[in-house]
Amino acid sequence: MRRKGLRVLAVVLAVFSVGCASTKKNAPNAAERNASQANSNGPHDPWEGFNRKMFWFNEKVDIHFLRPVAVGWDFVMPDIVQTGIRNVFTNVRFPITFANDLLQAKPIEASRELGRFVLNSTLGLGGLLDPSTAIGFETNNEDFGQTLGYWGVPAGPYLVMPLLGPSNPRDLVGFAADSASQPYPYFLAWYVNLALGATNVVNTRARYIEEIDENRRSALDFYSFQRNAYVNFRENLVNDQAESADAETDGLYYFEDEDDDEGGP
Repeated sequence: MRRKGLRVLAVVLAVFSVGCASTKKNAPNAAERNASQANSNGPHDPWEGFNRKMFWFNEKVDIHFLRPVAVGWDFVMPDIVQTGIRNVFTNVRFPITFANDLLQAKPIEASRELGRFVLNSTLGLGGLLDPSTAIGFETNNEDFGQTLGYWGVPAGPYLVMPLLGPSNPRDLVGFAADSASQPYPYFLAWYVNLALGATNVVNTRARYIEEIDENRRSALDFYSFQRNAYVNFRENLVNDQAESADAETDGLYYFEDEDDDEGGP
């Protein structure tokens, strides 16, 4: 039971890294954010009281623990190393994206994702490099939450989970399915999974320090901004209307990485 609990903790840590991403492409400017937050007809949020408590908890964890660690990581780790680590974690996410491409009846996207995985795992030195993106094979970042939405399952009310950040009932079910379909946690020792999850968390957070700080400063209500960004972005992904999305950005700060069009470190 202790080993199983630690394995779950490692998975949670890996997912929490998602909560540390930010975008310049999809995020609205300050005027748009303020106008959106002033609109009373926002996303369906009947559990706002609970959600704001969880949001407060997640903010404290980030501000007092994760952000300081990420600042130190960013100081000692060159950008090329951070990008390489990002590439590896994107590559090992292949089973999730490939399976959900098939479940959404997207054979072309599934074939492209398979080609990406083979190319990046070989010429890309196990995913450290990303030659696939350089030749135009960008990942399409599918997950089971999107698959449920694709087949008409409603998202349900907005929900903030401790550490996991923004979600909804549909995406929570999707998260459980995606976690179970990731093969490597079943074959690695718990302490290896824990180390990998922590590395992914810190590396992702380090890449978005300035963006998240700016969003916190400029948003009238950071809770509302984060909620609106998450709901809009997830629906855009379900409808295949979002720009190429970073596979990491699944949590607290739901934005796209502007480095996605790079071909590697």
